[in-house]
Amino acid sequence: MGFDALLGNDRLKENLRHSVGRGRISHFYLISGPEGSGKRTLARLLAAAIVCTGAQKPCGICAACRKVLSGSHPDFITVDDPEKKTVPVDLIRKARADMYIQPNEADRKIYLFPRGQDMGVPGQNALLKILEEPPAYGVFILLTDRAEALLPTVRSRGTALAMQNLPERLMRARLTELFPQAGPEEISGAIARSGGWLGQAQALLSQGRQVSPQTEKFTSAFAARDKLLLLQALVPMERWKRDQVLPVLEQWLQILQSALVSRSGVQAVYPAARVLSTARSSQELMDAVHHLQKAIEYTQGNVSVAAVCGYLEWVLQ
Repeated sequence: MGFDALLGNDRLKENLRHSVGRGRISHFYLISGPEGSGKRTLARLLAAAIVCTGAQKPCGICAACRKVLSGSHPDFITVDDPEKKTVPVDLIRKARADMYIQPNEADRKIYLFPRGQDMGVPGQNALLKILEEPPAYGVFILLTDRAEALLPTVRSRGTALAMQNLPERLMRARLTELFPQAGPEEISGAIARSGGWLGQAQALLSQGRQVSPQTEKFTSAFAARDKLLLLQALVPMERWKRDQVLPVLEQWLQILQSALVSRSGVQAVYPAARVLSTARSSQELMDAVHHLQKAIEYTQGNVSVAAVCGYLEWVLQ
């Protein structure tokens, strides 16, 4: 198995394979890269390699590897509260105190911080205290979308692992395997829009194939300039709640933006966007994008859902 479950990033994987194989484990790894770059995959593989009892690390077969990869190893601990915008400093302090308790099963005790960019200054300072003098068995893995959001004193303590985007051939092969129903145009569009980050391309393709009936009506109506069909999409939505309307409006906005980008020569991910890009001019798409952005702002504010739908019924031509 090794680190091969992570696509691309060959030099990074070779360096880790070499250092872990020789038992040279850093007490702090800082993994950076945008959303969908494979940071979490690398973190799990690295944690598995650190506690692995097999010859090739991570072997993926031993009990320690299987527990880490399934998220059940008692010495691989995630420090986060996804419901909070900022990682609570109390969680970091608890992890710092818990680090001084000996590992349960492995020779190492590993703490994963999946949202480094969302740790405030107090939280980073709390973490810094243990990074300066960690116990010999302690390992910290911190993931971040934006390394510049971390304090220089935190960044300087770690072994930096920067994720690399993937070559097109690897992206195309993997996406074709994951989305056999997607056509070459959709896959090319996802590759172009994602910038070579596999997770982002997967999200684009998943979203592009999961459209609501309301979205189908909207895109058909807007492409055909059919006012009656547009009303059939919007009028029922007037009775919806805000949390029902927002995801639909956001999907409409994504499709319109994709159609606008498509007119500049970049292949669209959404099939509906390809239709809109030929049915509407760039100016018409730009106007519609503006109106949808305003509608989303209104919905998030104090404007009633019925009024928002009435606004779109009036401005979308």
